[in-house]
Amino acid sequence: MTSISYPYQRRNPILLQITAALLGGLALFLGAIILWTLGFQLMYAGRIFPGVSVAGVDLSGLSPMDASIKLSQTLSYPYTGKIVLRDGGRVWVVSPAQMGMAFDASSSAQAAYRLGRSGGLFGSLDGQLRARSSGAEVPPVILFDQRVAHQYLQALSVEINQTVVEASLKVEGTDVVAVPGQPGREVDVENTLVFLSAQMQTFRDGEVPLVIREQIPEIMDVSGQAEVARGILSQPLRLYLPNLGEGDPGPWNYDVQVLANMLIVRRVENGQGAEIQVALDPAKLREALLGIVSQVDRKPQNASFLFNDATGQLDLVAYAKVGRQVDVDASIIAINDALLRGEHNVALQVIETQPVVGDTATGQQLGITQLVSSYTSYFYGSSAERIQNIQAAASRFHGVLIAPGETFSMGDALGDVSLDNGFAEALIIYGGRTIKGVGGGVCQVSTTLFRTVFFAGYPVVERIPHAYRVSYYEQTSSGAVDINLAGLDATVYFPLVDFKFTNDTPYWMLMETYVDSGARMLTWKIYSTNDGRSVTWETTGPRDVVPPPKPLFEENDELKAGQIRQVDWAANGADVTVTRTVWKNGAAYFSDEFKTHYEPWQAVCEVAPGTEKPERLAERHNLCRSPNT
Repeated sequence: MTSISYPYQRRNPILLQITAALLGGLALFLGAIILWTLGFQLMYAGRIFPGVSVAGVDLSGLSPMDASIKLSQTLSYPYTGKIVLRDGGRVWVVSPAQMGMAFDASSSAQAAYRLGRSGGLFGSLDGQLRARSSGAEVPPVILFDQRVAHQYLQALSVEINQTVVEASLKVEGTDVVAVPGQPGREVDVENTLVFLSAQMQTFRDGEVPLVIREQIPEIMDVSGQAEVARGILSQPLRLYLPNLGEGDPGPWNYDVQVLANMLIVRRVENGQGAEIQVALDPAKLREALLGIVSQVDRKPQNASFLFNDATGQLDLVAYAKVGRQVDVDASIIAINDALLRGEHNVALQVIETQPVVGDTATGQQLGITQLVSSYTSYFYGSSAERIQNIQAAASRFHGVLIAPGETFSMGDALGDVSLDNGFAEALIIYGGRTIKGVGGGVCQVSTTLFRTVFFAGYPVVERIPHAYRVSYYEQTSSGAVDINLAGLDATVYFPLVDFKFTNDTPYWMLMETYVDSGARMLTWKIYSTNDGRSVTWETTGPRDVVPPPKPLFEENDELKAGQIRQVDWAANGADVTVTRTVWKNGAAYFSDEFKTHYEPWQAVCEVAPGTEKPERLAERHNLCRSPNT
């Protein structure tokens, strides 16, 4: 093995001497510090080091107990201090004690005593030197009951808080009042407590700004909308029909007060916030328009014609009318849009429907080329009122067209049976009695139409017979009664009772009605094109005849002694079945059956009160007799 040897290095004696000197000096220094610290602490054992103060009160050399007493006697900040709470130009001055602050003198004295006695050797020495050379201020120990401060600030917020107010418009009479918006303000109690606590820690008077949360209204100013509203109420509103024709209704005027009652101010979300819109209330505007609708709306009316038997052509007697319907929803929008533009003369929005048959239609185009059916009924013995009603009802059907395939409703075409529409009071069947009512005699017209349709061979969809046999409907041209006509009557009491039939041909039909009041006859004609149909029919005649009950005599205070008046007439009850076969070009097309049940009907006579033996009185006057007599 080979060994390696290094040359011997001699140490520097001077360097060794310097190192030894430094170490010795450091040891002396540390020893001095320790001696100083121990000596100083022994000198101030149980006492606060010099230069230590709390909230400006010098506590040098005092024991913690004496320091606590001195602090309690000297410091009155919780009660004499002033804290200013500020909200803009408004201030509230309170003492720290009012806000829940209390000064802990004992804990503050203990904190002063601990200065220079903690932090280890160097920490203690630093505290002692700092206090001795320049003084050391120990923060006072305070107790802060935030519940008291919270309660105070909550009470204070009642004076400060205000609800956010959105700008609005009010209509007072016909005046428009704009109410500006108001920001909402609310004291932020929790954040204010943070600033308040920090201020009280200083143990000095000071100002604490109240933390206020503000809420800006979405709508602050409505002056522009107010001007719009004033424009709407600046003059009356006038509505009119477009394409106004002779005899058309309108215009309709609404004064400013009416508009003011309709005006609404509504808040609308527009995707970027909210805005105020001014308009007429759609609900109230709709209500106003409904009155106009009843005047304006009408179904399209075909042109009216009469068949000229001499020429075989149609003669125009009434022009076609375009149907129209007020588009209420569109009209509401149009009215409000116009008012926003400052316009007060507004056209209603109307949907027009063209009639199927115009003024220039010809018989050849419509298939109206000949008389295909005609029937005449008789009404001998009718009163003037009954004849008036027959004329009024029959006129509704004179010149009426029925389209191919259409089911015709007599009630629809007849319309309102009222005194205003030319009808009079006459006898009607109602509630099991024959009484006076508006429209008595209309069933003469419905019965005539039924028989015209029956013998023409058209399908009958709805037919209701009378409750009892009525002599008018069984009269012949001579005035005699033909019992074979029993079961061929039809009544109409629209909308409860109707008569309907279907035009099952490819041709239009034209109906014409003619009343000869002098001859007591009603003739109904149907013009179209004969499609080869014919009719055969048979009747059972009245079967299972039931005689009427004995006459009923009722007292009437209006009648004098010896007077008698018949108000209902006796009729036998019976059942009748009529069978019809419709042929077309010699082949059976269809057949139907009409069954009628007539109730036995009681005669009723009115007499004066106290009348004895009214039967004999009736016999003398030939009243309330059996139908067989």
